[in-house]
Amino acid sequence: METKNAELVFVPSPGLSHLVSTVEMAKLLLDRDGRLSITVLIMKLPTDRAVDSYTKNISSDTRLRFINLPTEDDASLFKMFDFIDNQITHIRDIVSNLIKQPSLPGSQLAGLVIDMFCTKFIQVADEFNIPAYVFFTSGAAALGLFYHLVSLMFEQNEDLAKYKSSDIELSVPCFSNPVPTKVLPAMIVDEGPKSTALLSNFTRLTETKGIMVNTFYELESYAIESLQANSKKQKVYPVGPILNSSHDQSFDEDIKKWLDEQPENSVVFLCFGTMGSFEEAQVKEIALALENSGSRFLWSLRKPGQKGVIQLPTEYENFNEVLPEGFLERTEGIGKVIGWAPQVAALSHPAVGGFVSHCGWNSTLESVWFGVPMATFPLYAEQQLNAFQLVKELGMAEAIRIDYKKDFKGERPPEIVGAEEIETAIRRLMAEEGGSGVRQKVKEMKNKSRMALMEGGSSYNAQKLFIEDVIGNIAK
Repeated sequence: METKNAELVFVPSPGLSHLVSTVEMAKLLLDRDGRLSITVLIMKLPTDRAVDSYTKNISSDTRLRFINLPTEDDASLFKMFDFIDNQITHIRDIVSNLIKQPSLPGSQLAGLVIDMFCTKFIQVADEFNIPAYVFFTSGAAALGLFYHLVSLMFEQNEDLAKYKSSDIELSVPCFSNPVPTKVLPAMIVDEGPKSTALLSNFTRLTETKGIMVNTFYELESYAIESLQANSKKQKVYPVGPILNSSHDQSFDEDIKKWLDEQPENSVVFLCFGTMGSFEEAQVKEIALALENSGSRFLWSLRKPGQKGVIQLPTEYENFNEVLPEGFLERTEGIGKVIGWAPQVAALSHPAVGGFVSHCGWNSTLESVWFGVPMATFPLYAEQQLNAFQLVKELGMAEAIRIDYKKDFKGERPPEIVGAEEIETAIRRLMAEEGGSGVRQKVKEMKNKSRMALMEGGSSYNAQKLFIEDVIGNIAK
């Protein structure tokens, strides 16, 4: 009997972090099974140059191809759901064409794999009678929280705005500790249409055939077991950690040379993700903390966009315009301030022994993979929740803050975390072994993260199960 080949269409939401983990997931599935081919549909915000340079650098593979969806001039992160929803006719046309003419001869469309923010496209899968899956780019505990909040809003008719700035703690199925409402994503507790749009999007997760989650059983066993016990009908596949293996991951020669000269585990690396930047007052507090801590440091310092607009940070022409006077001279040899940083290259360097991070999920998985303990400085999205999970649930990070939130709209005076608070956390983070045992836990989880992806490991088996289910869709 002739073996059928299965084609999947992946639809990540706009933004490099979602695209990178989606493409890495696609590449991993293709490596695992020669019967698969994958088409990735790319949505790009007009200001996002990084996406083009990323896709250009991906090695060509006849089984992996990209289709760029049209960009709208007025698309912005503030209007992201409108931008995503407006793509539905283009996606419908592409899916229709792939059913008639698959990208590889002998293939059959076996499923639509959509991003966690793209659940509107489930209706396209339904129209063509193909299964829809979700690739959830955050962790299992975050998925459990979103299920819980959907239930509070739509089944119990709770007004989630009451949790804004409140001291209430919630009992959430995927967490063993009560979750402070201060760590809920700001967009969810803000009153208005965005909160409703976001949670309405998550109501449809249960209409899919399964959810691949970028995590691994050993990291989030409590959350994964809770999800698998309570999931309405769709399967949960913990398939991670899916990491960025290729994009722009090399240092300038002088930075690499400097790192090579530092003792092992002696450098604290500060980096705050795609959107990570601070106002001048906060930059000065971080600088003072670093100087007073005496730690060696590598600091990725980037310039914020204009107030009231969500813009990607840019590079400083001169760091002295925001740093305390004389800081660069006083810390010469001990530390280095740089612009954009190749995060994987930094975390994988033997000299780097601590990571002050915004706690984005990709960064969290990278820190675990390389065994580098974190100090938490979350900024937006579900990062406060990740920080809470790392510090309180897993005991795998030191807290600078777990509930710090960046105000992108510039509606309130920026919250400033003082130098002393930051310095204390950095000292704890860089201690060879503090009383908290964080460093040892991260080292153990590093080994478990690698075992999960090896043959017979938990994530390897989950990927295998997903592939078997997909192939089963066309074997009927």
